[in-house]
Amino acid sequence: MDSMLHYLDLAGTVVFGITGCLVAARKKNDLVGFILLAMVTGTGGGTLRDIILDRTPVFWVGQPIYLYLCAATAGVMFLIARRVEQWRQILLWLDAIGLAVFAVIGCSVAMEMGAPAPVCWLMGVMTATFGGIIRDVLADEPTLVMRKEIYASAAFIGAVAYWATGLIWLGIAAGFFIRAAAIYFRLTLPGYEAPLEPEALRRKWDRP
Repeated sequence: MDSMLHYLDLAGTVVFGITGCLVAARKKNDLVGFILLAMVTGTGGGTLRDIILDRTPVFWVGQPIYLYLCAATAGVMFLIARRVEQWRQILLWLDAIGLAVFAVIGCSVAMEMGAPAPVCWLMGVMTATFGGIIRDVLADEPTLVMRKEIYASAAFIGAVAYWATGLIWLGIAAGFFIRAAAIYFRLTLPGYEAPLEPEALRRKWDRP
């Protein structure tokens, strides 16, 4: 990973750590809860990526600065989070930034290891979303991935844009733009609709 991506990775870890702390604040957790949610949100996606790609040691084991950043973020947020209003909106926008950055980073790591294109795209999506999934599960929150939100698909588009062009900022911009548009315009993907049962279908056609 080149120096620019490395610094973006650190920045993305802080951003995702903040989203974890905002959830901890909503749940009125103690400092340990803040640190836990900051760490799993900031490092969860990259941990899964490294395990799947057999990239050992996992990135934060060899570079504990990621853990220090998450812990420091949690400490600061524990002191100031109560002053931050509109939790939901702040969480969504910070999460969108982290999503776009981590999608590019996950794709880049897989590309460096010579993974095929679909694997690179999938690693981008996993890196961008898995930390948030762990955060929401631990906090007993409905995770965005399991709703009709345009979330994982935004990470996918960002990863593909970076893979196709090699341009870091284009990949980040593509992922963020799609996610931002979904937030601002409240865009969702169509959900599955089960076919009508025979009895329900009969009643539908029997209506005057």
